[in-house]
Amino acid sequence: MSHVAHELHEEFPQQAEAIHALKAGNAHFARIAEDYHALNRAIHRMETNVEPAEDATIENLKKKRLALKDEIAGFLATA
Repeated sequence: MSHVAHELHEEFPQQAEAIHALKAGNAHFARIAEDYHALNRAIHRMETNVEPAEDATIENLKKKRLALKDEIAGFLATA
């Protein structure tokens, strides 16, 4: 499979340790990080036509991914 863009370690490369610590110590952060990961993979499968979807569906999922990314960034800003 090709490279999956938008992985958390790529989106926040300087905060890998903080991400790991938050995943281990904060259940809510761990859940949203997992939700982000699952959503990101689903979008990638759709964009590469492994699981084709309509453009509107992909765009809606991208908006959800962005909202999760914003929430993750908020956690990282206070970590």
